[in-house]
Amino acid sequence: MTLTSLVLGGRAANREATIHSRIDATQDTAIILEGLPDGHSALDDLPAATQLLKIARIAPGCMHCTGNLIMRVTLNRILRDKPARLYISVANTEHLEQLRLFLTQAPYDAWLTLSEDIDCSQATN
Repeated sequence: MTLTSLVLGGRAANREATIHSRIDATQDTAIILEGLPDGHSALDDLPAATQLLKIARIAPGCMHCTGNLIMRVTLNRILRDKPARLYISVANTEHLEQLRLFLTQAPYDAWLTLSEDIDCSQATN
């Protein structure tokens, strides 16, 4: 099972800095980022050749509505590598409950364990 956290709120730079601060260099980690960074990303400072980290960016928009197919394809590709940890940075939280439901239904219920959300709405940058 892949421990999965939804990273919510604030600007993209805040969410990415929060994820960066939580990465365990000894653990296979995957990150799905919604949208493009709004400036320099803390994730840009990570070593490019690391074998334990995979980062995917998907187009901005509601991951449940407009990005469902893209999210499904990206998630399936990432889960082939069986990461121990997955962070999903969510810019639009309008349909957050539907996204959670999507991640807890088959087939993802057999692969993912959702942890508590990480809220970056109070972070400043």
